[in-house]
Amino acid sequence: MLTWNEVRTRIGALGLGADDAVLMGSGPMLAHGLVDGIHDIDLVARGVAWERAARLGTAEPGEHGDEVVHLHSSVEVFSGWFGRPADEVFSTATRVDGILVGSLEEVLAFKLVLGRPKDLAHIALLREALRGDGPSV
Repeated sequence: MLTWNEVRTRIGALGLGADDAVLMGSGPMLAHGLVDGIHDIDLVARGVAWERAARLGTAEPGEHGDEVVHLHSSVEVFSGWFGRPADEVFSTATRVDGILVGSLEEVLAFKLVLGRPKDLAHIALLREALRGDGPSV
């Protein structure tokens, strides 16, 4: 499990730039204190950050119409998120400790689409937080 400090360190080490990569997946939940750790890092990148990520690995078609680059240390970089263009993802992102983080609403939306058993607990946490019953975000 990766802690928030480990996630921040790994993102920084990629050298993608603070303005052109957004943490997605379960990362926003970690950033807002809804979970204690995550297993991997999902980033949406654009512009120079996407170009750098593609040089660090090989861009391949993703299953939702986006391109994805699988990097070392359990990091995946996407050109968009579940069919949404990167710029749309960036438009709802906020900064936490200098890292651009996707909105909890977007995290909830994609977890609802996937509906995997591992997402069910996250869905409940997200709904609680978005209602204002959980940790402050």
